Amino acid sequence: MKFEKIFTTNRPIIGALHFCPLIGCPDFLGIDFILKKALADLEVFEQGGVDSVIIENNYDLPHKIKVGHETVAMMTYLSLELAKRTSLPLGIDVLWNDYEAALSIAKVTGLKFVRIPVFVDDVQTDFGNIFGEANKVIAYRRKIQAEDIALFTDIQVKHAKMLDTKKPIKESAIQAISAGSDGLIVTGKWTGDAPSTEDLVETRKTAGKFPIIVGSGANQQNLSLLLQSADGVIVSTSLKAGKYLTPEENRNLKGFQEVVDVIKVKEFVGQFRMLTKIKKEN
Repeated sequence: MKFEKIFTTNRPIIGALHFCPLIGCPDFLGIDFILKKALADLEVFEQGGVDSVIIENNYDLPHKIKVGHETVAMMTYLSLELAKRTSLPLGIDVLWNDYEAALSIAKVTGLKFVRIPVFVDDVQTDFGNIFGEANKVIAYRRKIQAEDIALFTDIQVKHAKMLDTKKPIKESAIQAISAGSDGLIVTGKWTGDAPSTEDLVETRKTAGKFPIIVGSGANQQNLSLLLQSADGVIVSTSLKAGKYLTPEENRNLKGFQEVVDVIKVKEFVGQFRMLTKIKKEN
């Protein structure tokens, strides 16, 4: 299974590294500035003991469903530079749902996995409607000979409304697994919002031993509850310095200038390791 091969564990902590606004964005502060901060955050994640890092263009607001050439070029450059400086397995998410860009960058730069926010669901977002095209994702990955790159796919993703409001999350889980997902990501409604217990429990019942990752809202206070159903977490916001903002002020809840805090990472990792050890022993 790609999951354990990538992380060398079935209980991974994936730190999310959010790039500052990239070239073409109003808040772009230069390539050197972005790289310097990204390298600093990467070093903190590594020192803190995470199992992997996923890089994302979270602050390229407003997002586009498919990004421009300048974003692909910049994320490719940054991915190469980060990969040179770490032994951690790296992944990528090109927001909002540019799986072609993500897979292409991963293939060229040696990244191990991609996150695909919309894989089998049809959703409404602030940037337009997005329709799940799992068959096209699989076909494109095959086309560029990237079958070794894992697909971690959201089901009923945050910052989106299901067009089919009656579709249960278990149906999304079944569809994603059948379509070729290598791991399911379950989120809350927005960045910093944890998945509901009901969604996680229902997904676990449906997925069996298939990998499930919490994709938003994980922190030391709720980690024990989340890990009752999930195998791993993608975490970032709760590990950053600085004050929280409201979703109305900033959809990412913290400004792009806020750094990842090494003490918060170490505390989170310690809590995670303790909880997963207890669960394994039980």
